[in-house]
Amino acid sequence: MKLIANTLLLLLIALTGINSYGQKKEGSQTKTLYTTEELVVVQISPNTFKHISFLQTNDFGKVSCNGLIVRDGNEVIIFDTPADDIGAEKLIAWIKESLNCSIKAIIPTHFHNDCLGALGTFHKNNIPSYASFKTIELAKKNNYAVPQNGFGDSLNLTVGKEKVTAKFWGEGHTRDNVVGYFAAENVLFGGCLIKELKANKGYLGDANVAEWSATVKKVKEGYPDVRIIVPGHGAHGNKKLLDYTIKLFGVR
Repeated sequence: MKLIANTLLLLLIALTGINSYGQKKEGSQTKTLYTTEELVVVQISPNTFKHISFLQTNDFGKVSCNGLIVRDGNEVIIFDTPADDIGAEKLIAWIKESLNCSIKAIIPTHFHNDCLGALGTFHKNNIPSYASFKTIELAKKNNYAVPQNGFGDSLNLTVGKEKVTAKFWGEGHTRDNVVGYFAAENVLFGGCLIKELKANKGYLGDANVAEWSATVKKVKEGYPDVRIIVPGHGAHGNKKLLDYTIKLFGVR
């Protein structure tokens, strides 16, 4: 009996650990496909996958950082790099070996290291990068890896036969933060502009707190059909993440 109880306890701990990387929200299916010390990959819809890496910070300790992989046919587009080069190499290898896909583009959603810290690894693997002109400017100013191709307020690409967009709706976490959208499955990658439920305000060193709430209101209006939302850190969910972020930074 004691052996059975211990086995059940270990199983419960394992399941709890997996679920901490993602939530099941309103029909979204969460399945952990790949786990190492540097990288976790979680499937959140038939053709979107959240990649999770880990960044050691001075103010917040070891932080989990999200990115998004979008797939159609034998192509993928990635939003945000893993936090380090080891995670990036593992992500590239996993996509090629497990998804049997080529990587069409990497799109950092703002200039911080949790978005483009491993950009050099993608360039070494001949994967083109795209970012807003504002992100490129700030990356250069801070001596970070610099994306190769710039765009203004919006970018439209295709992955397989489907459309993928990146768009700037206004300032918030940073003055260059964009969000990504995969209309085929109504999945939004909010990046660090969007907070997970119950999150605090986080790092505000480059933020425009006064505009943050208004920017997220524009995001909410711009994607009325969104079903799954992935924040820059923490658990994904639904439109409640937008409402929570709007309230968190709203005028009191």
